[in-house]
Amino acid sequence: MADTQANTEAKKAKPPQGAPKAAKGAPKGDAPKGDAPKAKKPRERSDYVARLKTRFEEVIRPELSKRFGYANRMQVPVITKVVLNMGIGEGVADKKKVDNAAQDLSLIAGQKAVITRSRKSIATFKLRDGQPIGCKVTLRKARMYDFLDRLVNIALPRIRDFRGLNPKSFDGRGNYSLGIKEHIVFPEIDFDKVTDVWGLDVTVCTTARTDDEARALLGAFNFPFRQ
Repeated sequence: MADTQANTEAKKAKPPQGAPKAAKGAPKGDAPKGDAPKAKKPRERSDYVARLKTRFEEVIRPELSKRFGYANRMQVPVITKVVLNMGIGEGVADKKKVDNAAQDLSLIAGQKAVITRSRKSIATFKLRDGQPIGCKVTLRKARMYDFLDRLVNIALPRIRDFRGLNPKSFDGRGNYSLGIKEHIVFPEIDFDKVTDVWGLDVTVCTTARTDDEARALLGAFNFPFRQ
């Protein structure tokens, strides 16, 4: 009886204050278990260069520099990013439609889409704060040039009754916006598997100071502006 009581008190005894605690997840005992974790290899950089990027450096930049008389090649306007946006009004009643739209937009852009949410509640539209109502993607560098290549050469010619882009859709600061009524014009979308057809907004952001410079830049990229 006395031995049992002594063992119980020894188990309940706490370590002295100030003693270092063992690290969480560290193996017990002196002998280490298993090998040390392997260091991750750095991601290899790809040598891929977009076709339009090469065309811009070799052809478009010298042409614009000569046309507008830039003293420095860095003054030539460039495309900085392309923003794709989908507004899904039906997502208020059915959240799955927003998820389906985000999946389609991810296929179109080649990059995962971000779901946008409402910032305030509007009783008229039965909208609550934080409710998913659309999705968007921001493209830069190689993916941006690849998307513009597919947009100009494949998607726009497939639009029904297409008569050219509006040359006046600039915002005065060198940015251009266009709307596509049916997202199924992109070859990444399988028409047989699509249940709903949504519109798509495309905004091309440039460093041009005026609309004329931006129009000349996008025209050099073969944007089919209406004459």
